[in-house]
Amino acid sequence: MTIIQTIIISIVEGLTEFLPVSSTGHMIITQKLLGVPAGDPFVHAFTFIIQFGAILSVVCLYWNRFFKLDNTPAPEGSSVWQKLIHKFHFYWLLVVGVIPAVVIGLAAKKSGLLDWLLDSVWVVAIMLVIGGVFMLFCDKLFNKGSDDNKLNEKRAFFIGLFQCISVIPGVSRSMATIVGGMAEKLTRKKAAEFSFFLAVPTMAGATLLDLLDLLKEDTAWATSHNIIMLILGCVVAFIVALLAMKWFVSFLTKYGFKAFGVYRIIVGLLILVLLISGQSLQMVD
Repeated sequence: MTIIQTIIISIVEGLTEFLPVSSTGHMIITQKLLGVPAGDPFVHAFTFIIQFGAILSVVCLYWNRFFKLDNTPAPEGSSVWQKLIHKFHFYWLLVVGVIPAVVIGLAAKKSGLLDWLLDSVWVVAIMLVIGGVFMLFCDKLFNKGSDDNKLNEKRAFFIGLFQCISVIPGVSRSMATIVGGMAEKLTRKKAAEFSFFLAVPTMAGATLLDLLDLLKEDTAWATSHNIIMLILGCVVAFIVALLAMKWFVSFLTKYGFKAFGVYRIIVGLLILVLLISGQSLQMVD
């Protein structure tokens, strides 16, 4: 990968990581347009690792909430374990929410399904359209959240189950988890914020697995150039995502999903037309 390819792909990742348009799907399309070779182990790892760079922007933007313990008194009669969960309740919810992704993600990775999906532009295009159509109506279906509804273990686990759908490129982890939260009667803002928080352990785990896989493979990939590309990609994705995330929360709270649904349908149909007509998506040789 060249420096220009790395910067462009990382900008796309930063812009789309928190939008319900599928950052992985957009990176796959962008890689195809730029002529980045598909099936390369380093390219696959790069796709996940720079997503973690973008996810770190959550920790930066929500620093006070991400590192805040619950110091209020636990309910009277609580056991030691219950008191511990009460104090670390925020982190406990993240653990509960990430369990489904750990199980499903590992299964998809070990079976080879994940690598196959990451190489398929057809899958991305089809899921962009299907997800876009769904998003045209999801505000009416799930927009009944209340500020009085609080996140608990049941809701966190349910949202985690929704997150598993995003193993399919083009679905969007952000969309899946936010819709999962809205289905559990959370407001769009609360659902979006928990989606951001849940992304941290999810992408941290995915990044760690990819790094371990890269280290197990032929280490010929670990050139100074590739390492610099990884660092550059993470930094660019982090900065762009930081700017995009604040805008997204405000936009989603006011306007909902419909605009993103229209965008997904247009992009997905355009790609399908090109694929069906036999046209190459590659713009750069």
